[in-house]
Amino acid sequence: MAINRVISAQSLNEAEEKFNISLRPKRLNECVGQSNVKEKLAIAIAAAKQRSEPLEHILFYGPPGLGKTTLANVVANEMGARIRCSSGPALTKQGDVMGLLSNINTGDVLFIDEIHRLSTPVEEFIYPAMEEFRVDFTVDSGLHAKTINFPLKRFTLIGATTRAGLLSAPLRGRFGMLYHLEFYNAEELTAILERSAKLLSLHCEDQTLKLIAARSRGAPRTANRLLKRVRDYAQVKGEGALTAKIVESALKMEQIDPLGLDELDRAFMRALAVTYDGGPAGIDALAATLGEERDTLEDVVEPYLLQIGFLRRTKRGREITAKACKHLGLKYHEKKDSPDLPDLFEKNES
Repeated sequence: MAINRVISAQSLNEAEEKFNISLRPKRLNECVGQSNVKEKLAIAIAAAKQRSEPLEHILFYGPPGLGKTTLANVVANEMGARIRCSSGPALTKQGDVMGLLSNINTGDVLFIDEIHRLSTPVEEFIYPAMEEFRVDFTVDSGLHAKTINFPLKRFTLIGATTRAGLLSAPLRGRFGMLYHLEFYNAEELTAILERSAKLLSLHCEDQTLKLIAARSRGAPRTANRLLKRVRDYAQVKGEGALTAKIVESALKMEQIDPLGLDELDRAFMRALAVTYDGGPAGIDALAATLGEERDTLEDVVEPYLLQIGFLRRTKRGREITAKACKHLGLKYHEKKDSPDLPDLFEKNES
């Protein structure tokens, strides 16, 4: 169920990624939201330009769909540099990284998405590249093995991760700038959708984009995906323009409610409320009940439910809140404090 979730902030396929690239801002002043991050980046970029130096290495971390890849491209554009992109899972051996590093010129940007998924040998290989701009590359093997000290030109490594906690301390410590991306509010998402609608030459009635923004779970990627689905619906069922009725009908067909919850979110909460009497319940038990992977629930479902106050994480497991039960029309089971257990060695008074 989770693989093709419309509401997911994960990229679904290459075609969608190409669609998103066409809508991405190219410069910092075109970016909406993340004002704190933008301000710090603007100062760092201006200072690096004045010194005619490459930027320090940068790490962007936060939930998927918030613009980490977009910001990496914006930084490269602002610096007037070329960007080369890869991902942690794609760099399986030292030779893969060497192929990227050997073609990098002074000031270029190397962007590695999902950098926490780099293998240990590859991670250790790039340490000297980040610190001293050189690598020790081993050619051949066995008796004929030979290590070559390969100097590199000064470059900027930009890493992106959705799970900063999985980054090793040595790798994290080699980034000069670390920026956490926050969820976007409805006003910021509406501004992003207005820009996207203009680029798509899409006519929208007042307030229609706010309806989409409210269901986008704080992620621009999700907002643009919903805009694309609503546009297709308007083209087939309407006259091409976005009206409130068209938007509501399109989102109802996708089973997305006014809070941006889809069927998997509701199934998760119903299982917790009905099967487990509101909790606490372990994540493995919930995954087995729903027939989903544990990682899917932890990375895709829970963050938004926690953000809007529909879910609690406790030491004993997950618990649903009264607010969530009210939204679903379910009875909330009040949690009672467990009674104090008697002392094992308590003596009977005679």
